[in-house]
Amino acid sequence: MAREIPVYLIVGFLDSGKTQFINGVLEEGFSNGERTLLLSCEEGEESYNQRALDGVTVVPCEDLEELTVPYFQSLEKKYRPTQILVELNGMWSMEDFCNRLPGNWILYQIMCMVDANTFDLYAKNMGQMMMEKIRNADMIIFNRCTQELKASLRKRNLRMVNRRADIFLEDEKGGSEDYRDGTVSAFDLSQDVIEIADDDFGVFYVEVMDDVDMYLHKTVRFKGLVCQDKRFGEYFTVGRHAMVCCANDITYFGLPCAWEKKDTLKTRDWVEITAQVRRCSWKLYEGETGPLLLVKDIRPCEKPEPEVVQF
Repeated sequence: MAREIPVYLIVGFLDSGKTQFINGVLEEGFSNGERTLLLSCEEGEESYNQRALDGVTVVPCEDLEELTVPYFQSLEKKYRPTQILVELNGMWSMEDFCNRLPGNWILYQIMCMVDANTFDLYAKNMGQMMMEKIRNADMIIFNRCTQELKASLRKRNLRMVNRRADIFLEDEKGGSEDYRDGTVSAFDLSQDVIEIADDDFGVFYVEVMDDVDMYLHKTVRFKGLVCQDKRFGEYFTVGRHAMVCCANDITYFGLPCAWEKKDTLKTRDWVEITAQVRRCSWKLYEGETGPLLLVKDIRPCEKPEPEVVQF
């Protein structure tokens, strides 16, 4: 049986800081005691630091069509790596590339580099390719940030796209801070009923999913779209469709709700829901716990304008 080899995938568009990131991890000793194979799929302005390449074999891979399972297996046989770093070409499909890897090459971590100055441009013109990188990453680093860009990125609420990733904002001097800026809440949690404005559903959704304890036993009210599905078991969901970057990225974000009269509701019903936040182990949380809304009141309503939450 072939030995499993961990693969670390570094993604991002040209000049997003991928090579600089790789130099940094190599200089910090990432390859110490390891035989590292570095697959360089894109040539930018910055080059690898030769002093940090001890124990690292760099192999250019500039033609995607030449990258096949037999080719990668030949590299494994020749260099016998214990780990693999990949600087992926920003214009390649991550899915296409990963489907070309041998079965024993195990995708261990995906790190996405983004130049904050060009993020809006790429999101507007190549939104689907940008979102593939951000949605699948385990860590996302927005570099070259000004204070204005940091504020703009936080307003977009990118955790709607990828809640599991660690997201960091780096300034031009290399200083780094967590995407979550320590704000207790965007809402006044002292109210008897926390009113969630139509435009604020996305902010509420991310907050309650990230930190359900902050909302535990609080009562919230908002408008949303009902979804009934056999996968939900005893619950149904109420939520909103949200678009973070482009029309191709519209996704439904729903929260599980418990109500004894749930069968009176139909999928795509617009409702105003008043509910108390609890915690549950819902099957769609995949072994984790998360928020559950215990319905106090639910009534039909007109759909908000606009219908889709935007950031």
